[in-house]
Amino acid sequence: MFALGSGLGDRLAELILSRPERPQNLGPLIARLRAWEEGIERLLGIVPGTLELYDFHHIELMRTGLLQDEADRERPPREPAPRTRPHPERKAMTAAIKTEQLTKHYGSHRGIVEVDLEVLEGEAFGFLGPNGAGKTTMIRLLLDHIRPTEGKAFVFGIETTVDPVAIHKRLGYLPGEFLLYDRLTGAQTLEYFANLRDGVDPGYQAQLVERLDVDLSRRFKEYSKGNKQKIGLIIALQHRPDLLILDEPTSGLDPLVQQEFFQVIREAKAEGRTVFMSSHILSEVERTCDRVAIIREGRLIKVDRVEGLRDLAHHQVELTFAGAVPVGEFEAVEGVSDLSVQDHILRMRVFGPITPIVKLAARHEVTDFVSREPSLEETFLAEYGEHEVEAART
Repeated sequence: MFALGSGLGDRLAELILSRPERPQNLGPLIARLRAWEEGIERLLGIVPGTLELYDFHHIELMRTGLLQDEADRERPPREPAPRTRPHPERKAMTAAIKTEQLTKHYGSHRGIVEVDLEVLEGEAFGFLGPNGAGKTTMIRLLLDHIRPTEGKAFVFGIETTVDPVAIHKRLGYLPGEFLLYDRLTGAQTLEYFANLRDGVDPGYQAQLVERLDVDLSRRFKEYSKGNKQKIGLIIALQHRPDLLILDEPTSGLDPLVQQEFFQVIREAKAEGRTVFMSSHILSEVERTCDRVAIIREGRLIKVDRVEGLRDLAHHQVELTFAGAVPVGEFEAVEGVSDLSVQDHILRMRVFGPITPIVKLAARHEVTDFVSREPSLEETFLAEYGEHEVEAART
């Protein structure tokens, strides 16, 4: 129900009663007010009858003794309109974030295309891709900073375009690039944003300041990029939100502060909070996230657990033979590529399980067998360099 409060109707009634020239019929006035109300409903695109600016019947009853239209006397009370927005706490949701065929085009330019994604409450989720892949577009759609061309997005079960205010009450957000008030000190900046949240736990805020090692006495314009990033992180974290949305959170942070940030994120997850973190640095999500999605050219190409993503990629295998290297036998194995021979050493990249390689090597005299688990960086490069883009379904 959209309403300006019953006090407004009372005030309007008082103004009408105080007029020296009292109209003998309120019908025309009430008709104009009703038309105004209906016009606002059409403008807002809301269900007719959900907007009540004035209590017309209250006005009429206060004008006892004045002539009224018969229709106004007999007009029944307006039935309460059905709720058109779900309350975020009415229904328990298992998904903190869910998108359905979410698509955004900027004119003829691609943003993201048909993204289907689900992030569960309480998990840390990494959203990976190179610059321009669509990571920031995805985040802005979740925050209702921009509207989708097609598809839908939900945060805690609320459609992002329906009630973004309810969503923002429960999240903390760090944008990839941001500007704050240059002349405010760090302490004033944190206080300002804390007041917007109706206050925060000062002990927890102080703990974050100490752990991220930031001097709050300096003005924001005097901060380095790394210190500005620290202030942004504290703003996002200090009210202990249910959902953290972080866009490239470690940008500008020195290695020691990065380690402390990773620990803060692990603690937030241990408290049951949800983390959605975009990055193009795979080692970040390897340390903090449960699952990872890779986006390329606006489309998801893989969604998996961090361990699964690594296992689904490749292994670097190095075999040292006592005699001649049987290159041809290994070339025929499915999933083997990039073979090279140096003296008695055979190096190769193996996609999928390495069991066939182990069995084949057992037929020969092998003096050394090295299988190196790939880093997430190598996994990422393999995905982008050699795999075709296909929509991920989870």
